[in-house]
Amino acid sequence: MTGRRWTIEEDHGFGKDHFGFDQFQNRLHTPIMRHIVLVMAALAVCAVTAADAAAGTTPPPRPTHPSEPPPADLGLARLTVVEIKRLYNLATRAWHSLEHHLRWSWWRRRHQARARWYHYRSRLT
Repeated sequence: MTGRRWTIEEDHGFGKDHFGFDQFQNRLHTPIMRHIVLVMAALAVCAVTAADAAAGTTPPPRPTHPSEPPPADLGLARLTVVEIKRLYNLATRAWHSLEHHLRWSWWRRRHQARARWYHYRSRLT
């Protein structure tokens, strides 16, 4: 149990920020518990999906020295819990086509991979 308090507080804060853990307006115990269970189930589904997607992909390359130029194709950043939640929310709404949302997510993850590569390269100096 030692050292678990910080992890639990981080998970609680993540649930509040990204999954509406604190967005209930009920005053009775049963509706509050129902809301909390649904939020935690959604968070668990997204976390398992992100872990499953990360297990099947190779990590993007990292620079080895400060003057190394980036490779032509860095690939995509791994799917995160927040990105999976965002894609699910966009796919269940009819603002744009599914192809539009997937192209946008692909562009965003490619940009994140490139930014991460340059960040790691700047840390080598």
